[in-house]
Amino acid sequence: MSSDDQPKRWTFLTNHTQVLLCIARDPEARLRDVAAAVGITERAAQRIVSDLVEDGFVTRERKGRRNHYAVNPEAHMRHPAQLDYQIGELLQLLELHTADGARPTD
Repeated sequence: MSSDDQPKRWTFLTNHTQVLLCIARDPEARLRDVAAAVGITERAAQRIVSDLVEDGFVTRERKGRRNHYAVNPEAHMRHPAQLDYQIGELLQLLELHTADGARPTD
């Protein structure tokens, strides 16, 4: 099999961004559901959420037996090339839902 036949394994968005998108779409998502959506282990999702909470991109609040998450849209991106941009701007750019919440069709 040539290298051209190999599936491409890289993506434009990191797992941190994918987890952030899942939380933005469903603030009450269970980590097992986030992990399944992103294609990572539940433990990896836990570590990523901890990173996002620790750095102020997400807040976590316990409500009963579940966690509720909230994205801080005013948090600034970490890479020097994007320091002038806020997370909310990235989420708006990547949001695929229409105003009524339905996904557009291809």
